[in-house]
Amino acid sequence: METIHEKIAALDWALLTHEMNEKGYAIIPNLITDEQCNEFIKNYDNPNGYRKTVVMERYRFGLGEYKYFDYPLPDLIQNLRESLYPKLAPIANLWMKVLNSTIRFPSTFKELQTLCHANNQLKPAVLILKYGKGGYNTLHQDLYGDIFFPMQTVLFLNDPDEDYTGGEFVLTQQTPRAQSKAIVLKPKKGDVLLFTTNFRPVKGTKGYYRVNMKHGVSELHSGKRHTLGIIFHDALS
Repeated sequence: METIHEKIAALDWALLTHEMNEKGYAIIPNLITDEQCNEFIKNYDNPNGYRKTVVMERYRFGLGEYKYFDYPLPDLIQNLRESLYPKLAPIANLWMKVLNSTIRFPSTFKELQTLCHANNQLKPAVLILKYGKGGYNTLHQDLYGDIFFPMQTVLFLNDPDEDYTGGEFVLTQQTPRAQSKAIVLKPKKGDVLLFTTNFRPVKGTKGYYRVNMKHGVSELHSGKRHTLGIIFHDALS
């Protein structure tokens, strides 16, 4: 059986890079097995392995619940962080360059984590989310501190239209001096979505400019929906 490192290395990164540059998101189909998805769902109610539970309506984040994992992370999550980050860092650095930013991201995940820890961002920003009928997530950005990587991933753990209806993943793009654009996605079980954390560059007539982006989840009409969010930078709390 291929390891997750081998699966990620074998992906068409030229195509994925093009999609990230052109749209700010890309979908990797069938990266995670059904068994791996089911294991995360089964362990949701296990009190071990999590550092914090958030009931979303208490903070007006939406309707649902999520839990932050604690270190040490499950092997699959740790391997995904370590394998995906070096593929995304060159894209992020190109974005910084065309936007005339002096920020540059290190080439390895370990170096990024060292940078986070030097800035007192010590907590893993990896979470599993659970929604039931009527659940949703308001539009937001996952920053967690001064050090943040501008891309993140979501693993989809249920089958849309089978396990739940509604609950689409929503991205909004706010172009300066224009109306916002909504992007609605419905990845399948085992798919991984790569997307921008808070902005992306867009080429205009006078060079590149920055457009802000947010993400959220539309209301579920029925069933249950679980996803696993992997943010590469660590959090303050």
